[in-house]
Amino acid sequence: MEDAVKQILLHIGEDPEREGLKNTPKRVHAAYKHLMQGYNLDPQKILKSAIFSEECNHMIIVRDIEVFSMCEHHMLPFFGKCHIGYIAQDRVYGVSKLARLVDCFSRRLQVQERLTQQIASCLMEPIDAEGVGVIIEAKHLCMMMRGVSKQNSKMITSAMLGSFRTDNSTRSEFLRLIGMERV
Repeated sequence: MEDAVKQILLHIGEDPEREGLKNTPKRVHAAYKHLMQGYNLDPQKILKSAIFSEECNHMIIVRDIEVFSMCEHHMLPFFGKCHIGYIAQDRVYGVSKLARLVDCFSRRLQVQERLTQQIASCLMEPIDAEGVGVIIEAKHLCMMMRGVSKQNSKMITSAMLGSFRTDNSTRSEFLRLIGMERV
């Protein structure tokens, strides 16, 4: 990877031996190792490490989970918030595992649409949830820094499974509680 970064520096007209760039290939390698750590994580293992029995058959929401990912089309960052809701059926997740799951999938080359669906699909089975809703709101640097250069655009994706898809009142309650539906 370090050799590839040196080649990129040369191709853009830089000198990889310049003082400020001498250690850049090593730093980029370390950065990508961190940014792409999701490939080394097992999402099911993350979730199954913290499932608890509770007499809880109502909606549980964790909102405003920070999301940082890399667009697979341009390898530029996108970032924003993820909102997760699920209806438990006598088993719940440890709350930190939801944030870890978001990191697991977002620390890979991604498109936001797939990321949203992966998180939702992964949450259904381990606790046999009645329903799951996931919404991601993100800004994409590939739209902000290049191409159309739209600074204030935001992409919103949603994945609604089970009762979040089939029951309008469940979906509406979720949207209202995360602040995306006007009361």
